[in-house]
Amino acid sequence: MNKYIQNDDFWPSISDLMSGLMIIFMFIAISFMSKIAEEKQSMTDLANDYKEVKISIYKELFKEFETDLSRWNAYIDPETLSIKFKEPDIFFEQGSSDLNYRFKDILDDFFPRYISILNTSKFSDEIEEVRIEGHTSTEWTKISTPIESYFKNMELSQNRTRSTLHYVMNLESMVNHEKFMIEKVTANGLSYSKKIVNGGIEDKKMSRRVEFRIRTKAEQKIDEILAKANKDSDVKNETN
Repeated sequence: MNKYIQNDDFWPSISDLMSGLMIIFMFIAISFMSKIAEEKQSMTDLANDYKEVKISIYKELFKEFETDLSRWNAYIDPETLSIKFKEPDIFFEQGSSDLNYRFKDILDDFFPRYISILNTSKFSDEIEEVRIEGHTSTEWTKISTPIESYFKNMELSQNRTRSTLHYVMNLESMVNHEKFMIEKVTANGLSYSKKIVNGGIEDKKMSRRVEFRIRTKAEQKIDEILAKANKDSDVKNETN
């Protein structure tokens, strides 16, 4: 017999190779599906956590401020956990960032009670940020272009939120909440980037407002997961 004749039994058959490859691909698919299922479950758990925390915070805030909201010309948005003070022109002189006596009186009453609810063992670890947001309408007198109006209103809204933050952080009742305030509370002027529009027409009265908005850690985590998913999708599209 020719010594170079190969033994058919030594080499795996094509069918054996295909079977091995199928097993490998099956394990890859199972691993991928398991990862997707874990990420989906993680998103579901986070969404449930966020919903539970949001509902709990809303109930506490509404219980505390229910009888005060109308006299403050304010309301609580259950979807965003925002307490919105409408018509800040009543609380500030027109075009000014100086708080008037009426808004100071409201803040003296509102803010210590507000922070006392948030800075508790029940909620403090769940909160990522407390945002003081200033919003304006598109109006600005003697301004010729939308860009000029936008930046003038941006400057005004930023100055107003900083003035508000400075005032509340220096209240005597905030001494015991100083660490929480420094770590969590921020001032954000948004000009008219989030103006209120009804039926395609700006509601200028509703657009002018100051909001105290709560952002939870669950909400932050959901945003991070979505951002990662979008990034992975972009990388995949570029590769293809």
